[in-house]
Amino acid sequence: MEWYLPVIWAVLIGTAVMLYVVLDGFDLGIAILFPTTRDESERDQMMNSVAPFWDGNETWLVLGGGGLWVAFPYAYAIIMPAFYIPVILMLLALIFRGVAFEFRWVAKPRHKVWDFAFWAGSTVAAFAQGLILGGLLQGVKVVDKQFAGGPFDWLTPFTLMCGAGVVIGYATLGATWLVYKTEGPVAERARRQAKTLLLGLLAFAVLVSAWTPYAHPRIAERWFTPSNLVLLWPFPVLTAFCGYMAWKRLKGAHEFTPFAFTIAIFLLCFLGLAISNYPYLVPPGLTIWDTAAAPASHVFVLIGVTFLLPMILFYTAFVYWTFRGKVKADAGYH
Repeated sequence: MEWYLPVIWAVLIGTAVMLYVVLDGFDLGIAILFPTTRDESERDQMMNSVAPFWDGNETWLVLGGGGLWVAFPYAYAIIMPAFYIPVILMLLALIFRGVAFEFRWVAKPRHKVWDFAFWAGSTVAAFAQGLILGGLLQGVKVVDKQFAGGPFDWLTPFTLMCGAGVVIGYATLGATWLVYKTEGPVAERARRQAKTLLLGLLAFAVLVSAWTPYAHPRIAERWFTPSNLVLLWPFPVLTAFCGYMAWKRLKGAHEFTPFAFTIAIFLLCFLGLAISNYPYLVPPGLTIWDTAAAPASHVFVLIGVTFLLPMILFYTAFVYWTFRGKVKADAGYH
């Protein structure tokens, strides 16, 4: 097996997952913040700030899941039954969120049920993603490259904490996005909310950073052996710096930089988790090479991705550029 092909695919899938977390994270976060106002025009403004982007943002989830199925079929065959319940919960919640996004406008003035579906679907989807993340971090029971655990192995205090942390993190992204993209009362309230949520996000990052090495010696060895500590100390330092800068910018009159620094926190945390677990794709025992497809499959699909990925990136950049600028209370894209 060409050793580099699984590495390339691991980077591609990791990039797709990270793009999904950041891009769909902020529009899920806006829905999580929906109950913080009852004003109809403010809710409209919040939804309109992501109306041109939300469905395109989910493209990266499809690429990440499809890429896992094609490039690492053994991992896919283990992860899906191990997390069947939270995965189904996440997909159903995303469907409800998407349907609510479209139906809310046509159902006015009797649209309260769709307001609830928009909030509940997004919150449940975020929480389910946290459950899956926590379940992978704590490890999956595997025997002979097959899932050998129970249907609720993922349900632990650690995964529940991760679920709550992802909800808080997405809400932070959503609040800082509103600071950047809206104006008036919506932006002012979002700036206040973002300060509190940012503290919660940083607390979650510290808790995970302390919990995982304590519970898993392999992660502690990765981070705290003297040679690795010299190389990896910039990651927590940079995360703390980005948190400080986001807080400082939120206290000022800055609009885009709080959102940018919050994204940086997510990127650094994601890289930290990758460093903790590499090369294991199904912790604690199966690496990217153990779960990889045949090299011919990797090459065949990689040819298609080579053409399609630049098109997706171009389309995404084009949409964000086209709909740049502030979303006013009396304007929308619906």
